[in-house]
Amino acid sequence: MNTHADCLLQLNHLSGSAVHDLSSSFDNLPHTQHADGQYRLRRYSVVRLTKEGVQRLAGRAFVQSEQVNHFQGDVVRQFEDIEDAIIASKGMHEMCSLFLEANSLDEQQDIEIHQIRIAAQQNDTPVAPEGVHQDGFNHIAVVGIRRHNIDGGDFMVFKDKHQAPIMTLALDSGEVALLDDSKLWHYARPIRAHRPSEPGFMDVFVLTAKDQ
Repeated sequence: MNTHADCLLQLNHLSGSAVHDLSSSFDNLPHTQHADGQYRLRRYSVVRLTKEGVQRLAGRAFVQSEQVNHFQGDVVRQFEDIEDAIIASKGMHEMCSLFLEANSLDEQQDIEIHQIRIAAQQNDTPVAPEGVHQDGFNHIAVVGIRRHNIDGGDFMVFKDKHQAPIMTLALDSGEVALLDDSKLWHYARPIRAHRPSEPGFMDVFVLTAKDQ
């Protein structure tokens, strides 16, 4: 049961060793055939935290309704699983433990995990092409892993999608923003390569859960 019902927004932090465990695998993220698949590289898995460690559940498609995602709503999206070594890592265990504890969720909770690299294109590259939005969950965590040669990408949280943000933060390595998706809205500014002659990218994990 979620006992933090009145806690709408939290900031937390992963350890340096957890970031180290998780960071190198972003270099292996695949492109997809989806509308944003050439600049948002992604893997996706659903897991549970058990006494033995992080357990991957059976693969499933990812679908959001048109009501919450006007960019790719009602589109069935398939992604490759997060790599086995990353699922089994101490960093993944720390990240999932933090997510459950911060939201007072028990170990039977399904956690959906998106591992995403947003690669800067020649012009401004959308991090959240759906605009200011909710994702259709109760709990969301956005975990900054690495920012390389980019300007922008600031994560923003809103009490109302038509008002100014109540928080704006460039999520640096290990920083975690947790929010109540049923009460708040979020967005991230587009990114642009700081030095256009070099690759620029932003690596994040997004964890989501619905109350059971």
